[in-house]
Amino acid sequence: MNINTAMLAIGLAAGSLFISGCESTYYAAMEKVGSHKRDILVSRVEDANESQLEAQEEFQDALTHLTSLINFDGAELAQQYEVSKDHYDASQAAADDVSERIESIESVADALFEEWQEEIELYSNASLKSQSQKQLRSTQRQYNSVIRAMRKAESRMFPVLEKLQDNVLFLKHNLNAKAIGALQGEYKNIQRDVQVLIDDMNTAIEQSNQFIEQIK
Repeated sequence: MNINTAMLAIGLAAGSLFISGCESTYYAAMEKVGSHKRDILVSRVEDANESQLEAQEEFQDALTHLTSLINFDGAELAQQYEVSKDHYDASQAAADDVSERIESIESVADALFEEWQEEIELYSNASLKSQSQKQLRSTQRQYNSVIRAMRKAESRMFPVLEKLQDNVLFLKHNLNAKAIGALQGEYKNIQRDVQVLIDDMNTAIEQSNQFIEQIK
């Protein structure tokens, strides 16, 4: 199969997924061009890792801006509100992307493990069947550990987003020096939450990389 034919098949698969929402059609089309569910799973885990790294940067940037904001002299607060809102919006978008990536991982993993289990039943050799079953269970255990770590890190994003939103709204409604003073009281809490979020994401990424090495 030449590259043009392969690209056409991928494009058709993507279009089918968009229109019908049927991932099984997508997986079937991808298999025809040599990309199996295992390959898709690895790719999606790698994409999720990248999304988590990008989310870390966005949340860290929002924290950095808040650090400078609480030391602000009170001038041009309207402009500072706009910057704060931009950081919040970017963090929210990054969080949404992480959630979507995790959901896409769960989707292909469910399909992969279901297919794997069905194919195990086709073995006629009891020894090979047993080995494959053990490998499936081991892969599922490590996968479950990775997903738990990702979901844990994901859950850390929401409290931070809520606090960032509170700060943005408060700044919008109180464009004066008193607003800056009020935000100072929340700074330490947000700083702590962002650090916990980054630590949990790093743990999830580390476990994901280990999983990728195993499944490859």
